[in-house]
Amino acid sequence: MNQQEIIERINAFMVEDFEVDEHLIQPQANLKNTLDLDSLDYIDLVVAIEQNFGFKVKPEDFQQMHTIQDFYNYVFNRLHTTANA
Repeated sequence: MNQQEIIERINAFMVEDFEVDEHLIQPQANLKNTLDLDSLDYIDLVVAIEQNFGFKVKPEDFQQMHTIQDFYNYVFNRLHTTANA
C-alpha cells in the first residue's frame, strides 16, 4: 500500500467514523483538535487502525502524533516495518 492509498483510507474513516468535515483534514492540522478526540475516541481510533490496516497499536504511540501528517507517517511506517519484518 503506497502513501496516497494510506492517506485516502485514513481520510475516509475520519469522515465516516469520526464525522470530521473533509475540508478540515489537512496534513498540518492538529490531530486531536481536528478529530475532537476524547479518551474514548482514541480507543475507537485504535480499533479503526487495526481494522483498516491489520496491525496492533500501542496507546503510547499516540503520544508522538500531533498532526494528521504524523498520523499518516505512523501508519505508513508501521505497514512498511511490518511488511519487511
